[in-house]
Amino acid sequence: MKKLSGLLLASHLLLTAGLQAQENYRVVVNTSAEPVAAGKYTADWQSLSQYKVPEWFRDAKFGIWAHWGPQCQPEQGDWYARGMYMEGSDQYKWHVAHYGHPSTAGFKEVIHDWKAEKWDPEKLVELYKRAGAQYFMAMANHHDNLDMWDSKYQQWNTVRVGPKKDILDGWYKAAKKNNLPFGLSVHASHAWTWYEPSQRYDLQGKMATVPYDGNITAEKGKGTWWEGLDPQELYAQQHPLSAGSWANSALFAQWDWHNGASTPSQAYCDKFYNRTADLINRYNPDLLYFDDTALPLYPVSDAGLKIAAHFYNHNLATHPGKFSAVMFGKVLTPDQKKALVWDVERGAPDQIQDLAWQTCSCIGDWHYNRNVYDQNRYKSAKDVIHMLVDIVSKNGNLLLNIPVRGDGTIDDKEIRVLEGIASWMNINRESIFGTRPWKIYGEGPTASTANPVNAQGFNEGKLSYGNQDIRFNKKGNVLYVTVLGAPAADVVVKSLGKNAEKIKSISLLGSHEKLKWTQHATELVINKPQTVPNDIAVVFKITQ
Repeated sequence: MKKLSGLLLASHLLLTAGLQAQENYRVVVNTSAEPVAAGKYTADWQSLSQYKVPEWFRDAKFGIWAHWGPQCQPEQGDWYARGMYMEGSDQYKWHVAHYGHPSTAGFKEVIHDWKAEKWDPEKLVELYKRAGAQYFMAMANHHDNLDMWDSKYQQWNTVRVGPKKDILDGWYKAAKKNNLPFGLSVHASHAWTWYEPSQRYDLQGKMATVPYDGNITAEKGKGTWWEGLDPQELYAQQHPLSAGSWANSALFAQWDWHNGASTPSQAYCDKFYNRTADLINRYNPDLLYFDDTALPLYPVSDAGLKIAAHFYNHNLATHPGKFSAVMFGKVLTPDQKKALVWDVERGAPDQIQDLAWQTCSCIGDWHYNRNVYDQNRYKSAKDVIHMLVDIVSKNGNLLLNIPVRGDGTIDDKEIRVLEGIASWMNINRESIFGTRPWKIYGEGPTASTANPVNAQGFNEGKLSYGNQDIRFNKKGNVLYVTVLGAPAADVVVKSLGKNAEKIKSISLLGSHEKLKWTQHATELVINKPQTVPNDIAVVFKITQ
């Protein structure tokens, strides 16, 4: 996961428009090994804009994600496989202390150390479903470039190294046993630039000028645990560095392959396409997530567009009459939002969206971080429910990552968060699933405050919800009015006066108390309930 600058967003919008018209890609991928499935969709934005979001996804509202891979093994947080090559960083210092210097002990040693020995996917997915998840997402690969399945095109995969297990097969079977739609997240398109720090060397100390292992070759593996494997298949670093690569933040302005980013080779783009097509063909996912601006390798290559056409056509062919495909992209133009579902990272738009969209967020770091646990920095069940209610009121879904430890377990504090979500869902689930936005999304202090997204999102946590905040959504002739906390006084709803809406009855979900309420000309007043079933958020069910 990452941040983009405003300059990058503007650049993306202008260059996308020009390249879309020209369709002049620097790298046109070869699809002979994994042909694009024939069907309704072709590899261009105009054809992909025929896409319609399936109703099951609009009804689902809440999914849980296992953003899990070898970078969770050190328990040092996000982007470890990049940060460990940044001299002087906390992750670099931790790596040198626990694995050795990155000239010899690179990220490949972390992969070798990762065993997932306590992983029980059925137990985890069953817990996620009990917490209310309506779909499950597993990470197929990250920027660290390790495939989590028995990949035909990447020798660095979890069947051959690390856990020696087909991780995706385990997640897939667990999702199917729990009757949950199955999603896959694909992040590896950026390994080319993301791993560039592995080409560096220390600038200070006794190891100064000794190159890190990002350029190490297969010949150096004789007599080692990785003999027979080519590290370049993992690091993909036999190329010139991007402009300004030694500046750690340069990557953020190059995420859409502009501003001096090194252009991926034909072989790299072909391989990424083949890996992803193989993934689709093997697991037939219902959801496909990309951690990319628009689509992978776009606009320097047509790989992402061909993957999109293949995914949609493959899903149509394998789900006759029940098209279930949902594909996510970030930083989308209005036209691209017709072809993909817009994903907002760690944030949400501040208005109702006409098209279905999704927030992806996490209760801690994306990769497991022991410091988050030790310092009690997880989001609470209350935080999650408030996010969810706000997102649903604006026509969105929430995909929530629960960080998994290297051994395949989640910790006791994460379990408590999930149990808290489950308790709220047991009372109020009807106000979430299968609902649609009302004419406005909310009232109260946060509804009156502008909070625009920044590039991918990143406006999460800038507003603090309280019991003066109200959110709306509807299902048929029922309007759900959710107060984000236990009411401290009578609840006043300005949008529900006699002049606006006719009300037949009002009840409180989870309670048999007979409520007292008065509908005035310009507002509805619901007397404060004597008791509330849950103080995270209370839901008034209004029949009209």
